[in-house]
Amino acid sequence: MNILHCIRSFIRTADAGSLAAAARTLGISSAAVGQNIARLETHLGVRLFNRTTRRLVLTERGSLYLAKVRHVEDDLQRAQDAVTDPEAEPEGRLRIASTAAFGRHVLAPLLPSLQARFPGLDIELLLSDRSVDHAHEEVDVSIRIDPQLEEGLVARPLAQVPFVVCASPVYLAQAGVPEAPEDLGDHRCLVFRYPVDGRHLRWGFVRDGQAFDADLNPALVSDDIDALAAMAAAGGGIARLAAFVAAPWLVRGNLQVLFASDDGAHTSPEPMRLYLCVTDRRDLTPKVRALMEHVVEGLPEAWRVDAAAQADRRA
Repeated sequence: MNILHCIRSFIRTADAGSLAAAARTLGISSAAVGQNIARLETHLGVRLFNRTTRRLVLTERGSLYLAKVRHVEDDLQRAQDAVTDPEAEPEGRLRIASTAAFGRHVLAPLLPSLQARFPGLDIELLLSDRSVDHAHEEVDVSIRIDPQLEEGLVARPLAQVPFVVCASPVYLAQAGVPEAPEDLGDHRCLVFRYPVDGRHLRWGFVRDGQAFDADLNPALVSDDIDALAAMAAAGGGIARLAAFVAAPWLVRGNLQVLFASDDGAHTSPEPMRLYLCVTDRRDLTPKVRALMEHVVEGLPEAWRVDAAAQADRRA
C-alpha cells in the first residue's frame, strides 16, 4: 500500500465531498480513489467517512485525522521543490570535502559569505588529500584535482589555477638560476608526495603547445604543500606551488618566480585543474549549485573556467 497516495485521496475527498470530484483533481478514477480510502481505513482500523447516497461526510475520527495530515501534501511538495527546483533557496547541511591547500587558502575564506548569503545552510568543511568516499562519509560534494578523480564521479570543471616554479633569493644566489625546466635535474627540488598512493606529483610544462614533464632531483619531499613552501623560503631548493600558496611568499620577497621572462620559448607550468565532484548528476542540488556559483564568483577571473569547458565529465 502506498500510504501517501491513500492520504492524498483522503484529503482531496474530504475537501471535495465526493469520490468523483476528488478523482477529477487527482487525475484517477473514482474507483481508485475509493480503494485508496478503503485501504487507509483498513490500515488505521477506523472509519473515516459516513457514506450517504449523495456525499461522504467525515466521521469524528475522520475530522481529527484530517487535521493531523492536511499538512502532509504541502510538506511533501515543499520537500520536493527544495531538492529539484533550481530556484529553491539552498538550505540544510552542506558537507564539503576539499584538497587541503585549496580548501585552506581559497575555499575556507569564501564560506562565511556563502552562509551569510544563505542562512539556511549548515556548512561543514573537510580538508584532506586522501580519497574521500562520498557515501560512507556523507559528503555532498568534493573539490578535487586531476589525480584525485575516481571512476564513477561526475566532475564539473571549477577552476584552472596557475602553478608557480619558485625558489628563495638565497638559494638562487648559491646554486644559480635555472634557465629552463630542463635545468631542474641539476637543482634541489622540493616535491609533493601524493598521500593516496605515495607517488611524486609530476611537474608538467607546456612549450609552444607541447606538454612535457621535467626531470627532477627530489631533495626534500612532503605530503603538505605549505610545508614545501616554507622549505623553499628557507633556502631548501626549488618548489612548484599553486599560485594561492605562493602568493604571500612572493609578496614578502621570500620567494621569486622562475621561467617567468619571455625567452622566446613560451614555456609555462601546466595549470592545476580543479573539479567540483558529485556521485550523480541528481546530486547537483540547489545547495551544491549555490556553492559552485559562489566559489566561481570569488575566484580571480583568470582562474575561472570558460563556459565551453564546464560540461560534466565522468571520472
